[in-house]
Amino acid sequence: MRLLPQPATENIQLTEVLRALSDPVRLEIVARLAAAGQMNCTVAGDALGVHKSTASHHYRILREAGVVRTEQDGRLKYMSLRHEDLESRFPGLLPAILTATTLHRAPPPRPKAR
Repeated sequence: MRLLPQPATENIQLTEVLRALSDPVRLEIVARLAAAGQMNCTVAGDALGVHKSTASHHYRILREAGVVRTEQDGRLKYMSLRHEDLESRFPGLLPAILTATTLHRAPPPRPKAR
């Protein structure tokens, strides 16, 4: 597998991480990665319901901010969260964001009464 360009742990900046996580789609990607561990980029994009180029843009922003690690295996790309790197730079940040994300998700719609 080939690792795509990303910042070294010591170069991850808080402002860039927060900017990357300020978008609801990117926040959803991070929440899904936290639950799944690792995701194929194609599958992740399909689950989000966004166009392929839009998904690629969001993945790039997350990778360049140091939030995710992207590895390429042939034609497939896999993403995973950089838990350890983020925890060493900003202790407690990622768990706090993930907790807030789950608390503020909209509840699933109720079935209509017949």
